[in-house]
Amino acid sequence: MTKRRSVLALVAGTLSSSILLTGCLGNPPSRTGSTSSPPIALNTQAASQLETKSISLGFVPILEAAPLVVGVEKGFFAKHGLDVKLSKQASWSAARDNVVLGSTGGGIDGGQWQLPMPQMISEGAITNGKKVPMVVLAMLMSQGNGIAAANSVKDGNLTVDLKTSSPGFFQTFNQKEGRRFRATYTFPKANQDIWIRYWLAAAGVNPDKDVELLTVPAPETLQGMRNGTMEAFSTGDPWPSRISRDDVGYLAATTAQIWKAHPEEYLAVRSDWVDQHPKAAVALLKGLIEAQQWLDKAENKDEAASILSTRKWFNVPLPVLQQSLKGQYKMGPKGTPVTNPKLGPLYWNSDRGVISYPYKSLTLWFLVESLRWKFYPGTLDNLQEAQAINDKVTRDDLWLEAARELGLPAKDIPTSPSRGKEVFFDGTVYDPSNPQAYLNSLRIKR
Repeated sequence: MTKRRSVLALVAGTLSSSILLTGCLGNPPSRTGSTSSPPIALNTQAASQLETKSISLGFVPILEAAPLVVGVEKGFFAKHGLDVKLSKQASWSAARDNVVLGSTGGGIDGGQWQLPMPQMISEGAITNGKKVPMVVLAMLMSQGNGIAAANSVKDGNLTVDLKTSSPGFFQTFNQKEGRRFRATYTFPKANQDIWIRYWLAAAGVNPDKDVELLTVPAPETLQGMRNGTMEAFSTGDPWPSRISRDDVGYLAATTAQIWKAHPEEYLAVRSDWVDQHPKAAVALLKGLIEAQQWLDKAENKDEAASILSTRKWFNVPLPVLQQSLKGQYKMGPKGTPVTNPKLGPLYWNSDRGVISYPYKSLTLWFLVESLRWKFYPGTLDNLQEAQAINDKVTRDDLWLEAARELGLPAKDIPTSPSRGKEVFFDGTVYDPSNPQAYLNSLRIKR
């Protein structure tokens, strides 16, 4: 009963903080773009060619935001004539509300997003019916997410493959505790909810029946795990690594183990901004691409961690970010050290091609998973609707133009909007040319 009250208090605190921070549709976000260090001067010649010299973007302080922060701090956006004003968002709900407001209303023009948030904002599915058309312009990062488990379930030995590491654990846990195992994420019906659902369902655990799923902001997870109000948390680093480092839990699985070089969070902007400022949109992408290339170099990881760790940006201990960026993890209940940059965050290069390019085959997958779990009835009910929404929202033409203007080598410019077949850790195959076969192959779904 005490634990139940703790959960209710945690959720109530989350709701009240969201109300205080976002108001009805989101208070104007706090500007953090160019205040701690001297602003980098815009390239005036490049700026003179653009329809606007500025854009307001929101970010959440996890590793997916790193290219945006680095683009500002290292001057990559300024080089191409664009003043990118970054606003730290209190939550994903706040980001959603602020993009509805738009910068003219004190909100933001776009920013970092879990998918399929941009698609569903475009359709009004998560904005009380208000449709705000958006454009997905690029993928910000791959991998770099994880599922952390509390120390209270160390005996469960939770790993990526629950079939072999923890057979029958959830049933036993629920019977012993007299309640369901509690798993959390930062926003419902999007990336981190989808990851934990896939992980559980692959082992025959029904996420709608065998566990209790809750939404909790990332900054509240450390205390939540200390208090025993959750047993698992799905989110982006540095939070899983911080949970492990602070010894309040352990890293059960990384998303790189679930699906190598998987799609993660994306840069998406309001369509009206892109339509009015196509040259500025290309400039934004050029700065982003160069920031992603810089971030992917091993010799820049420590500097990136130093930038991100500051109070202005992530306000996270420097060693945590250094380890996260370098793919240094302590895995499992025993905290086995693992160092593998290929399992860490990827910003540019991967074995599956360029990370930044917005493959339509990958953005479609989030909509297919939404169909699997019947997340958006009345808005997204069949594959035809999914493909139509995906084609409308995901645009690669501006990315390709930015790549050409940067003079990228041919090997770094994809020639197809599909990355082809994808294979998950449990052997499931997602063929974007036949998403129905993928849906049919999934044993657990709504």
